[in-house]
Amino acid sequence: MALPDLSTASADPEQADAHRPVPSARAVPTSTYRLQLHAGFTTDDAASLVPYLAQLGVGHVFCSPVLQAAPGSTHGYDVVDHTRISAEIGGEDGLRRLAAAAHDHGMGLIVDVVPNHMAIPTPIWHNRALWSTLRDGPDSPYADWFDIDPSSERSILVPVLGRPIGSVLADGEIELGVEQIPQPDGTTAEEAVVRYFDHVLPVAAGTQHLGLTDLLDRQWYRLAYWKVADDELNYRRFFDVDTLAAIRVELPQVFEATHETLLRLQGEGVIDGYRIDHPDGLTDPRGYLRDLERATGGAWTVVEKILEADEQLPGDFPCAGTTGYDALWRVGGLFHDPHGALGLTHLWQRRTEDLRPFSEIAAESTEQIVSTSLWAELERLTTLIHHICQEDIRLRDTTRRNIQKVVRALLGAMDRYRAYIVPGEPAPGAERAVIDQAAARALQVLGDDEDVVMTLETVVALVCGDEVGSAGRTASAARSEVVVRFAQTCGPVHAKGLEDTAFYRYTRFLAVTEVGSDPERIGVEPDDLHDHALEKRHTHPDAMTTLSTHDTKRSEDVRARLAVLTEQPLEWAVLVQDLDRATSASRGDRVDGAVELLLWQVLVSCWDLPGADAPRITAERLEGYLLKAMREAKTLTTWTDQDSEYEQQVLDLGRAALASEEVDRLLTEWTRRTHAAQRTAILGQKLVQLTMPGVPDVYQGNETIDLSLVDPDNRRAVDHAAHAERLTRMLEGAGPDGIGDEKLWLTRSALVLRRQRPELFQGRDAGYRPLPTTTGHAVAFGRAVGEGEIEVVTVVTRLAHGLAQRGGWGDAQLALPEGRWRDLLSGVEVDGGMVPLQSLLTTWPVALLVRAEDPAADGAEDHDGARAGSGVQEERR
Repeated sequence: MALPDLSTASADPEQADAHRPVPSARAVPTSTYRLQLHAGFTTDDAASLVPYLAQLGVGHVFCSPVLQAAPGSTHGYDVVDHTRISAEIGGEDGLRRLAAAAHDHGMGLIVDVVPNHMAIPTPIWHNRALWSTLRDGPDSPYADWFDIDPSSERSILVPVLGRPIGSVLADGEIELGVEQIPQPDGTTAEEAVVRYFDHVLPVAAGTQHLGLTDLLDRQWYRLAYWKVADDELNYRRFFDVDTLAAIRVELPQVFEATHETLLRLQGEGVIDGYRIDHPDGLTDPRGYLRDLERATGGAWTVVEKILEADEQLPGDFPCAGTTGYDALWRVGGLFHDPHGALGLTHLWQRRTEDLRPFSEIAAESTEQIVSTSLWAELERLTTLIHHICQEDIRLRDTTRRNIQKVVRALLGAMDRYRAYIVPGEPAPGAERAVIDQAAARALQVLGDDEDVVMTLETVVALVCGDEVGSAGRTASAARSEVVVRFAQTCGPVHAKGLEDTAFYRYTRFLAVTEVGSDPERIGVEPDDLHDHALEKRHTHPDAMTTLSTHDTKRSEDVRARLAVLTEQPLEWAVLVQDLDRATSASRGDRVDGAVELLLWQVLVSCWDLPGADAPRITAERLEGYLLKAMREAKTLTTWTDQDSEYEQQVLDLGRAALASEEVDRLLTEWTRRTHAAQRTAILGQKLVQLTMPGVPDVYQGNETIDLSLVDPDNRRAVDHAAHAERLTRMLEGAGPDGIGDEKLWLTRSALVLRRQRPELFQGRDAGYRPLPTTTGHAVAFGRAVGEGEIEVVTVVTRLAHGLAQRGGWGDAQLALPEGRWRDLLSGVEVDGGMVPLQSLLTTWPVALLVRAEDPAADGAEDHDGARAGSGVQEERR
């Protein structure tokens, strides 16, 4: 389906081809819209979408990584060449066309940056820097790029063999040959190579004449069996992904080389801002952000930092804030009833016979990760600390065994991605407290053995950069490396142990087994949300907010549909029993209760939603998700040790459920009975996100209903043309037809309002004031300029099932500031004062109120977004 032609709607045709000035580096987006670029959706496809995004009210287009990625990449995070824009997405010319289209519509362009790592592609020569390093060793101009353990005996481990190298050599599977290798100038050069099936590796100069085994023994890399990686990997990587090798962006020459292309494009007015991927993997996140701020002139930049619980982004990080996971769990939790937690827990315990709290499941998962896929990282830290102790007579009796035991426990006890301690600087009090608290938790596991306790004290001192042992040694390179290496290892342990293992095991309530969330926390009180919003207004008013990303375990609408489970835990338990009965003939004896609860929650949240134009989940999508979920859980099957019988039984149950008429009837009836509550949560959380402090991001397709699960499911093609046609129809006067249209209209109304009135939403001068209601089922807040009068009011219904059980709004009221107000969604007008919610929320469960005399109340704004983007254009001038 082609996109409708929206270009003729320009309100200023004389300027359509005019030169657009370079945007201000400090321009803050009014909102962003995330697009996943790849060979199947290029920059030209994105450019054709710009008129629709302008109609939607989007402030800036927000792209996935644009630098040249590995062959076949569908996400762009596997960069192989920092000097080029990806040819698959359209190259530099394509990116310029996208930027020009965005700028012509008063919008900007944000790009995702991956400073932590590069891909190890197949074949490796696609990554010239790595190819040169493997071929030339210390003589390579890129020798210091990669974070390699300098103590390695045989340089860089390349764990790509399917069997131990002895067996592979005996069977003649490794060959010598020649290959035409692409050069930086676009030509090719013939080089000697080592071939192993699709893998091609370079040959060091002067070794071509040797026999195969001697040749392999003389390379700057060690070709190895893939299973060796978990034990002996000697380069830092992204989490536990062997094919993503970390780079040392803290070195000025590496920073300059890896950012030159993006900075040049920013200087030429193509790029307007940045999202920084995984800053916690860097040696010094603060130092990197300072370098970036200097290089960009202070461009709007947000960091993908997952803040745990009440964790705060360090105040000396020069950036606008995070990408918004801290908003995600709070906004979603507003629509969860904490009273339902007990019923959901009882159901979980009955179905799984697992009475443990989540904290114990998380600890078990983390221990499994540290002892398997991240063992090499543990070994590297242990070896480093043991070496320090051996070199210092005062620490020499600290044994390697106790060091490893302590480091293992301390890593597992960290409650966040890392502490921010810089070698050579005193550890900030808040960051030291993070380590001290982790040590206290680790001590509970380690016990009170005197030698172990002393080892723990030593390790904590080293991790914090304190003086321990002999005096005057804190500035040594090895001790500095301990500070950095421990911090860099915490993130992978936390992410893989918690989000990528424990979250898949603890299936009590899937809506809170989400990135940045706490599975033990169900429900967020309105006052807590208000406190968070007020704090963000003062600390990071222009940080991003989000509900869905390419990394979330499930989309915002899937999570919102599950919210009703907290209001009806008993009814949900009955439904699970009925679903179990309906599929009992297809339930194998190895299907466990945890995966079955996961299956039913996936189906109930991805079933047909009337009015959504989002079809139920297909067998192909369900099977792909179930396989990933089972293997990530690592209880009965894993990615590297698959239990085919178990997996097949679970897949058979899933297929049987999709084919069952009784399951169809049960899920359809559940949806019918809970539709009002699902609609309320879907629309409510979206409106809160779009109007609270921060820059709201809309992930592709989530301006309307999107029922996606974890990647790669959430990277499926989006029918943007259908969304554009629906929006055009509503702009031409048709009312919303179902919840899909309602969410689209709500998103457009809020985004356009933000573009028309940025002063109400941007910066510390944009006021946020909670508004009182006489019921806990409504939450309201106002936006203003500074301490001036409130000019926009958001009202949302929460816990709609409980409200209905109480007979509706009754005499519940909202304290609305004086004046005449108009709802941009329903068109209802009311006078300020104590307003009955019954009269305000007549057709919609939410309201976006503006003062009736405000031009925005008339909806008078150009359909291509030209007027709505006037604030952006002024900043450009």
